[in-house]
Amino acid sequence: MEFLKAVNLCKVYGTGDGKVTALDHVSLTVEKGEFVSIIGSSGSGKSTLLHIIAGVDMPTSGKVYVDGQDVYAGDNEQLAIFRRRQVGLVYQFNNLIPTLNVVENITLPVLMDRRKVNKERLDSLLELLGLQKRREHLPNQLSGGQQQRVAIGRALMNSPAVMLADEPTGALDSRNGYEIIKLLKESNKKYGQTLLLVTHDENIALQAERIITVADGQVVRDERQVAHT
Repeated sequence: MEFLKAVNLCKVYGTGDGKVTALDHVSLTVEKGEFVSIIGSSGSGKSTLLHIIAGVDMPTSGKVYVDGQDVYAGDNEQLAIFRRRQVGLVYQFNNLIPTLNVVENITLPVLMDRRKVNKERLDSLLELLGLQKRREHLPNQLSGGQQQRVAIGRALMNSPAVMLADEPTGALDSRNGYEIIKLLKESNKKYGQTLLLVTHDENIALQAERIITVADGQVVRDERQVAHT
C-alpha cells in the first residue's frame, strides 16, 4: 500500500551565479512498513530529500504526501504538529539534552506535545534499546552507542508513522554502528513503521529491502532486494 509519495520535488538554494539545485524533479513512492536506504555521494541531495520528506526543509516546488496528507498544504503550526506526531528523526549526532536523563530525553517529544507519557510503550522501548538499567543516567554517563540508542528511543516515543534516519551510524565505530542498524530494523518490524535511511555506507544500505541511489539531485537507480536478516 502506497504510504509515502514525493512528486516532482525541486529544491534550489541561492540565485544567479550562486544558484545550487539540490533536488531536480525527484519523484518516488514508498509502501507502508517498507525499509528503504537512500545512498549517494556527499552533495548528491540525499539528505535534502530526507529533510523535505520530514517537513524540516520546504521544497522550492513539488509535493510530499504521507498517509494521504499533503505535508506542506497547511500552515506552520500544522506542519509542526505533523513533524511531532508523524515523523521520527534520527541524525548522525544525537542532540540529547545534557541535563536530562535517559527517560527524560526519550519522553521529551511527548511532553512537548502536551500529551501523557505511555508508560507501557516507554518500558517496551527501553527493553528494545537495552537501556532498562540506564534509565536515570545522563548523556555524559553513556557510551556513544548508548546515546544514539536514546536518540532512537526519542524518535520512536511518539509512535511516528515514518522513521527517517540521516547517517545515524556516522559518528560510531563499526560494532556500535551495526547495533544501531539492527535496532532500527527491529523497530521497523516490531512497530510496522516505514523506515528511510540515508547513508553513504553500502554495507549498511544492503540491510534494506530497497536501495534508492541519488546523484546530482536526481534518482538514478531504484532497486528492490531481499532484505538481510
